[in-house]
Amino acid sequence: MALSKHIDPTALLAAARAHPHRRLVAREHREIHEGSYASRFESDAEVPKFKIPQTGVSSKAAYQIIHDEMDLDGSPLLNFASFVHTWMPEEANKLMMENINKNFADQDEYPATQAIHTRCISMLGELWHAPKGEAIGTATTGSSEAIMLGGLALKRRWQNKRKAEGKSTASPNIIFGANAQVALEKFARYWEVEARLVPVTEKGNYCLDPNDAIKFVDENTIGVMVILGSTYTGHFEPVSLMAELLDEYETKTGIDIPIHVDAASGGFVAPFAYPTYKWSFDIPRVVSINTSGHKFGLVYAGLGWILFRNKSMLPSELIFELHYLGNTEYTYTLNFSRPSAPILGQYFNFLNLGFEGYRRIILADLKNARLLSNALELSGYFKVLSQVHLPLAASPSGIVGAAQKAVGAVPDPEDPEAYVKGLPVVSFRFTDEFREQYPHVKQVWIQSLLRTKGWIVPNYALPPALEKVEILRIVVRESVSGDLIERVLADLMEITESLMSACLLAFFPIFPLVASCFITLALASLVSEHRTDVRAVDNTDVSMLMATFTGQLSLRDEAHHGRLSKSDFQGVETNTDSTQC
Repeated sequence: MALSKHIDPTALLAAARAHPHRRLVAREHREIHEGSYASRFESDAEVPKFKIPQTGVSSKAAYQIIHDEMDLDGSPLLNFASFVHTWMPEEANKLMMENINKNFADQDEYPATQAIHTRCISMLGELWHAPKGEAIGTATTGSSEAIMLGGLALKRRWQNKRKAEGKSTASPNIIFGANAQVALEKFARYWEVEARLVPVTEKGNYCLDPNDAIKFVDENTIGVMVILGSTYTGHFEPVSLMAELLDEYETKTGIDIPIHVDAASGGFVAPFAYPTYKWSFDIPRVVSINTSGHKFGLVYAGLGWILFRNKSMLPSELIFELHYLGNTEYTYTLNFSRPSAPILGQYFNFLNLGFEGYRRIILADLKNARLLSNALELSGYFKVLSQVHLPLAASPSGIVGAAQKAVGAVPDPEDPEAYVKGLPVVSFRFTDEFREQYPHVKQVWIQSLLRTKGWIVPNYALPPALEKVEILRIVVRESVSGDLIERVLADLMEITESLMSACLLAFFPIFPLVASCFITLALASLVSEHRTDVRAVDNTDVSMLMATFTGQLSLRDEAHHGRLSKSDFQGVETNTDSTQC
């Protein structure tokens, strides 16, 4: 949750009046809401923005004021930046609204809700191969809270063991990759644990490499957090290999270091897309797992889960007994009151979709991610850093894939097991050739110009050690259909080629200001073409890109190492000018 501060409207207005560009809007009543429909609702009451109104307005007027302001938000459908799920069936919405007023903390008052919560824990325990009947866990407000709880249990178990051995409990440390989501760093800082961040490399797929991580462990290590689905590129960190190295370390030193798996996204991807892949409680060293129900668990925001292998992995002193709600209740959370509706939404999905339903959705997500990845690379403008589109032959251990390639076999596009494992995420950047030819085109401009067309696609730097590399990222969720992919790809190609045309700096080395003006005019022209609706795609280049990957056309040219040059596209001139922009 973002921190906010009180805004002093008087100081705000004073600053606005002092700025010459803002004099036109610096009026005395600017801190007051000016609703478009005040006359319709016969409301003359002033509605301040930064303090509670004295009298209030009608419910209709209040709704309209807020509703209109919310229209300024981005569209959840076009928000490709977020992993959070944004759609549920009508019946799920109805069920959740019927129970929106139930506080999950009131266990004795709402026993049916508690029963459903218990069933969800059992279902997740079975999904993640926990010892039968032994898993213990709880719902949380999200994976951030779940990670705090998992990390706290690691720390307390380490402290208890050290005290029993008569050793110091000072200076605990925890290990995770530099690509870790901020929640992992928050745990370390809030609970006073040294965070040992393992640098990431391109060779290590931009995430934790167990062979590097093992060098950071010592007797004060409370655990290793392994991420099943990197936020940056979607890669799965190898839980099994990390466990093997820690097994060897224990054999040599006698020091037992557990693993917590941060499966915020992968916890609902790996079991359905890669059923035989070992990452969960079927690895003895894994003691706890967290996931987000509101990501690939397909529930609205506000739900996470934390499961422990068995009761012994959750120190009893961390569990609280409550007696003031009418019965004895046990709780292990960082908060108290929280909604029941998301838990019911999760149970609805389990019943409605079942294993096969979840698998269909995840496979479709991965298929669309491969479609977009291949189209981006075929354009020649972008290099894709995520790897779910690569056949296993591209993996160092891809023996089966290599054999298929040797005999000319094509991987089944419907079978995720034929490709590198990961989340349905597409992370990409300009190719080295593009950057060399157009050094003045900034990749962040792609993000800004896509936003003018409604698309929300983030551009950000990779983790420390690789922070000079910026990537764009698209999360392919259930709502990201093949049609949407075709449309965003069309806009990506249009924007990229407009920037290429606008990049005139190299042609005006002694007139940089004039060149900048040309670029500004070109970008303004591109922005002016924005339509509020998602336009239909008739771009020939994009259609051919999509058709190439889906098998409708065969334009792959080995001479271009699998990429299409501009001459491969109908109606596009080949730039023969060797002058770089």
